[in-house]
Amino acid sequence: MSVHKPPVVIDNGTGYTKMGFAGNYEPNYIVPSLIAVNVPSKESKKNDVQDLDFYIGAEAAIPRHNYNVDYPIRHGIIENWDNMEKYWSRCIYQYLSCDPEEHYMLLTEPPMNTPENRELTAEIMFETFNVPGLYIAVQAVLALCASLLTKAEGAKTQGVTGTVIDSGDGVTHIIPVVEGYVIGSCIKHIPLAGRDVTNYLLTMLRDRGEPVPPDDALNVVKRIKEAYCYVCPDLVKEYQKYDTDPTKFRQYVGKISKTQAEYKIDVGYERFLGPELFFSPEIFSSDFTVPLPDIVDHTIQACPIDTRRPLYNYITLSGGTTMFKHFPKRLERDISRFVKARYDFQKKKYPDVNIKPIDVHVVTHPFQRFAVWFGGSMLASQPEFLGFFHTKAQYQEEGPRIARSNPVFNSVS
Repeated sequence: MSVHKPPVVIDNGTGYTKMGFAGNYEPNYIVPSLIAVNVPSKESKKNDVQDLDFYIGAEAAIPRHNYNVDYPIRHGIIENWDNMEKYWSRCIYQYLSCDPEEHYMLLTEPPMNTPENRELTAEIMFETFNVPGLYIAVQAVLALCASLLTKAEGAKTQGVTGTVIDSGDGVTHIIPVVEGYVIGSCIKHIPLAGRDVTNYLLTMLRDRGEPVPPDDALNVVKRIKEAYCYVCPDLVKEYQKYDTDPTKFRQYVGKISKTQAEYKIDVGYERFLGPELFFSPEIFSSDFTVPLPDIVDHTIQACPIDTRRPLYNYITLSGGTTMFKHFPKRLERDISRFVKARYDFQKKKYPDVNIKPIDVHVVTHPFQRFAVWFGGSMLASQPEFLGFFHTKAQYQEEGPRIARSNPVFNSVS
């Protein structure tokens, strides 16, 4: 690989794929993880370029006759490998416009990804795209590195150790990382994420009779969610504020794409009820009723006792769904209540023992929305990190099993 060819970093998420070249602060492209593949009818003749007849991203969302639309990634895990291979090819050749044989490739994976999935990824990258080197990084480690590299406000440097709350479009994970290693047995996940918040807001608006255009409903509600929603400290008091202060209500004005007719949507209680799903999930689903702060506390308590203090001390956020206003403040307050209650109980039971209180810090940073990609970009841009990539020669000698485990890069400067 030439020194002038930077590694390619691709972060495949359930909702969106972030891609670009190492060393950049932002991904070159953010594309929906969506593909539309042509399914020819029985009467049609076979075409020589039939395998190339597909669309990805926003182009795939446009309705077309005889095209199957598919999300190849579900809850962070690749399910349709044929479509995923096509998706990667379009990402590399069309969007990044690069020759994969000249660039090392850094891909991301969710926590607890199976070794078989890693092997399939290696096969596709080395056999189909003939990449010179491949590294498959755990998303939580990259998100933690991104937070440490930006020296997040209120953070104390303690090596690559901390708790990562990664909430994107499809799933929310709580992952403890100690010295660069994920404690796999303690990982928890919540079946609530950005898409659930969007669907909940859409249901509320439709039940109230708001004129949400059917053709573009999800995109409209996403814009409302990102523009107006926030996390409130107390649900009952927030209802009272809205009842006494009408200025808290907002109005979204949009135009129907086909007719250009203007419509107006009143946004009220939805502003704080949408993100409240993470703190009062019983209002959304009877199947899952454990709030996010409880899950975080249970996750850290399940870790080895000597790691708990730094895990509480550095809780970092990753993913677009954690970008709600006041989200870190509410999360830190609720987790601190559990820690303080436990501390008060111990002090009461053992008054003569000098017990040091545990500090809880939820930190944010400027690259929170695409923290995983940014962490991968910064690490892959360091020359010493290239030694951790699996090379084409190693793949030819040992086969895809080399991807079953990766060396862990622990130093963050």
